[in-house]
Amino acid sequence: MLPGRPLSLLLLVVMLVFASCVPQKTPAATDGITVTDALGREVKLLAAPQRIVMVGKALFMIADAAYLFPGAAEKIAGLGKADQGSDNFIQLIDPNYAQKATLAKDASAEQVAAVHPDLVILKSSLAETVGGAIEALDIPVIYVDFETPEQYFRDLGILGKVFGNEARAAEVAAFYQSQMDEIAGAVKDAPKPRILMLYYNDKDGNVAFNVPPLNWIQTQMVEMAGGEPVWADANPAKGWTQVTLEQIAVWDANQIFFISYLKDPTEVVDGLKTDPNWQAIRAVKENKTYAFAGDLYSWDQPDPRWILGLTWLASKIHPELFPDQDMTAEVKTFYKTLYGLDETFVEQNIVPAFQGTLP
Repeated sequence: MLPGRPLSLLLLVVMLVFASCVPQKTPAATDGITVTDALGREVKLLAAPQRIVMVGKALFMIADAAYLFPGAAEKIAGLGKADQGSDNFIQLIDPNYAQKATLAKDASAEQVAAVHPDLVILKSSLAETVGGAIEALDIPVIYVDFETPEQYFRDLGILGKVFGNEARAAEVAAFYQSQMDEIAGAVKDAPKPRILMLYYNDKDGNVAFNVPPLNWIQTQMVEMAGGEPVWADANPAKGWTQVTLEQIAVWDANQIFFISYLKDPTEVVDGLKTDPNWQAIRAVKENKTYAFAGDLYSWDQPDPRWILGLTWLASKIHPELFPDQDMTAEVKTFYKTLYGLDETFVEQNIVPAFQGTLP
């Protein structure tokens, strides 16, 4: 023992030196996480997920949100169909897409299990029809909605937990909030034109026009963009509701916006302008009909592009408030900020896919 040094002090020094030589534990894939999902369920995972599968209807909405997180692609092992009758955006931006398992929209629980996921992410509407069978195989499932702006902020937080990047979730949310605040400030004192939004569907050769429910993002976008949705009292249901031309005439909207997912909406609008039955509608006579804008996907949906849809919609409802709106510049900012894609990529892959009433 050193003179004048108590034994206890010497032991303390030895312990500190030993501790400094032991590698310190850092957050890794072995660390468990707890996530509260869209159904309010607390899902505990023993380790951060490394093989994630996403399947089900409207899969591209979840997948496009997941790819907002750098590094998410490496953790996604399987995907359902991630397109909407056009090009597949995920395939376009993920160089390793071909190595991922591709699952049918209605893939069975056993087919999902064959990918060996340690987590499956589904829309909450699939909890009973799809999720239950997957959970019965002891595969953790986390549910998200991504249907309204409010749910978007919450579900970004859920994905932030899943991908271990809550800072990115906050960053993306801030981008959306900034855009929303700017539009809200611009339209707050403006008069509210009467707006009608119609989804065109010609499934099985039968043409139908439908309005969205009150709580869907399409209705909320009209309100946020400074318009009055004329169908507000007509559709409290859960899905699109078909309406007649007679009802459309009664609503007598100042402007009509047409949505089409499988057919170029510009063709829809051009066709209606030459239809004698539609030429009596005021918005058609006054040339106030618009094909809802989009690129690879329509911007009216609760896909990450909905913020582009809101920006575009506000500029059409209130052109006097947004005289210098440049949607091509907005698109370039969107893809750079949220997906890290440069202008060359956007000009080559996104701009040529523009659809709808765009300059």
